[in-house]
Amino acid sequence: MGEQAVTGADGAPAPERTPGPGGEDAAAATGSPGPATAGMTADGAPAGAVEVPGAGMTADAGGATGPRSRTADIVPGPGGVMTDEVGVVTGELTLRTDFADGRVSLHVQYKDADEWYAVTGGSAPLPDAAGLDAVHDIAVGLLHRPEG
Repeated sequence: MGEQAVTGADGAPAPERTPGPGGEDAAAATGSPGPATAGMTADGAPAGAVEVPGAGMTADAGGATGPRSRTADIVPGPGGVMTDEVGVVTGELTLRTDFADGRVSLHVQYKDADEWYAVTGGSAPLPDAAGLDAVHDIAVGLLHRPEG
């Protein structure tokens, strides 16, 4: 069998490595710094620090504090939902729970309409986006009363 060339990250031949006295790689034994990563990412962008929500890191550009939202169709009970812009809205609505800049806020719209209205009193600090689903579920539970 023939020899096989080993190349580095830039395509140049890798330096010769000989085992040290204990059988370990001599370059590793001398403590010479090497790359911490393979230098590749899935999208071709340079590797960088990103966080993943729930693991103390972030996977998307918005990070743990970036904008996010959840929606659900609701039918409020008698009295409807009070909004800052137009007062009480009733009937078939869509509820949107938004998280941005450390705050959660609730908005409603008539189902399939374009305009969104802020739910009166529906904004509060939320230090972690991981709580968005819980806040949304509670808001749906409080406002969705199809039986009255």
